[in-house]
Amino acid sequence: MKTLWQHCHVATMAQGVYSIIEDAAIVTSGSLIEWIGPRHALPSGDYPAVNDLNGAWVTPGLIDCHTHTVFGGNRSGEFEQRLQGVSYAEIAAAGGGIASTVRATRAASEDELFASAAKRLHSLLRDGVTTVEMKSGYGLDLANERKILRVIRRLGEAFPVSVRATCLAAHALPPEYADRPDAYIDLICNEMLPALAAEGLVDAVDAFCEYLAFSPQQVERVFIAAQKLGLPVKLHAEQLSSLHGSSLAARYQALSADHLEFMTEDDAIAMAESGTVAVLLPGAFYCLRETQLPPMEALRKHGVKIAIASDLNPGTSPALSVRLMLNMACTCFRLTPEEALAGATIHAAKALGMEHTHGSLEVGKVADFVAWQIDRPADLAYWLGGELDKRVVRHGVDVE
Repeated sequence: MKTLWQHCHVATMAQGVYSIIEDAAIVTSGSLIEWIGPRHALPSGDYPAVNDLNGAWVTPGLIDCHTHTVFGGNRSGEFEQRLQGVSYAEIAAAGGGIASTVRATRAASEDELFASAAKRLHSLLRDGVTTVEMKSGYGLDLANERKILRVIRRLGEAFPVSVRATCLAAHALPPEYADRPDAYIDLICNEMLPALAAEGLVDAVDAFCEYLAFSPQQVERVFIAAQKLGLPVKLHAEQLSSLHGSSLAARYQALSADHLEFMTEDDAIAMAESGTVAVLLPGAFYCLRETQLPPMEALRKHGVKIAIASDLNPGTSPALSVRLMLNMACTCFRLTPEEALAGATIHAAKALGMEHTHGSLEVGKVADFVAWQIDRPADLAYWLGGELDKRVVRHGVDVE
């Protein structure tokens, strides 16, 4: 059925800019956008359903392209430790950090993980998110990585949101493989990835390339195994040190390299040439009280697409609001509100390999959009917290 949405202004975000249409109309047919443009140019015809958007500003639905939504336990105690001067690396060395979440996640049932993750996902949806990526990585063995990925699939079926599942088995070294990282990489490549991919639980493969996680050589083995299975790759890179993981990601045509505080201009050049998206995570930067900024000018200079995400996780970014991340991206990383919104729409879609169907309001794309009762698009990055008055449409249907 065709539906007309009118009495609105639209920021289409096509080509990563506002691309504003004043006094606009949108025609949806089923789950897709059939027509969009100025209302005075609306094709004549019969529209069985007509929706008045009351002068709202319409944007694409927000896309959170990097989260760790499914986990057990709570690490607020580590937040207190960091405030008292204990570093992230020191906490990890003492058995905290990712290892503590692994213990809690392994101990939790699938239903318990689903229930806790559902609460976090609900917060994201109330913020205007219509697409979200979720990573595993807190199981670190086949049974528990499978458990997390099954929960991720369940969340996508239970909620009005498009969910992408990423296998992050190469997140940290599990205790049973202490001092045997290469043996654990063998397990990931030879057993875990093939099994999980065969079960249809994986849309992409990620790894943590860092001195306290896995080396570039070990990550490369994971990438090779993923590509043999036909799975795209992503990478946590250059968060705490420069290992040129982002250049490694670019060599393997990765969808994205994420964090990137310590990346170099050469890394930016490599990412630009490969089309790999730079996903910046201001929540982790803020919570860890980092001072090393990502090389914003190098990213802009070489035309690297910049995405923004919450990095929702229990240790370094317990963030439940993508809109807050837009403000942090502007305040901490000096993005403009327009760049930040592009980072949570069209560039975030590209970071998930979904840019041809999602992320901007264009004919033929999925009809995921939010009608915000705001004065201008920059308000989305301006307001801190709270819930803005809005109307969320996913696949052409109201969801709230």
